[in-house]
Amino acid sequence: MARPREFDQDKALEAAMHVFWEKGFEAASLSDLTARMGIQRPSLYSAFGDKKGLFEAALRKYTSSHAAYVRTSLHKHSSVKEAFRTFFEDVVSKEYGKSPSTGCFCINSMVELAPHDEKFAILTREHQMYLSVIFQETLERGLRSGELDMGINAKDLAQTLVISLIGLTVFLKSRPDRIVIDNFVKQILTLVTRHHLGG
Repeated sequence: MARPREFDQDKALEAAMHVFWEKGFEAASLSDLTARMGIQRPSLYSAFGDKKGLFEAALRKYTSSHAAYVRTSLHKHSSVKEAFRTFFEDVVSKEYGKSPSTGCFCINSMVELAPHDEKFAILTREHQMYLSVIFQETLERGLRSGELDMGINAKDLAQTLVISLIGLTVFLKSRPDRIVIDNFVKQILTLVTRHHLGG
């Protein structure tokens, strides 16, 4: 039996990730995947096991790179308030650009697969928890510098911001009026910029 042809697994996985990102798990056929990856089915099966194994590998690749991107984006600004403002506004701008984005691959997967597949429910939940840690670290930086009010609970607010990000990303798929989204983002940001009134 002939051995499957050698190929650049990382590049092939990147290509598969974009197919799944564009089409979702169910709609992405093996033909779609092998054509974009530039490999034959035996090579796919040999490297990843099956379509689900390939999807899991692609999702893990995405969550790793996305977390790194979020961390870098938030650390580009010395001002924590500016960091969050720019981050959320960039999410919106990408969706309303000339080439609308396909949203967040992890959130897409959460909506499509997590309700009926425990493995992917765990994977997507882990990514949300990791984003929450990144948000919390950023908020704590603002607390240490004195930029943010000490009445802010960094952990709770970080979780709230992640949930807001998920809701925003899902809602953007319906292409709502930009003014509605801009107002929503403004309200999200007031959670970071508000002043503690005591209690």
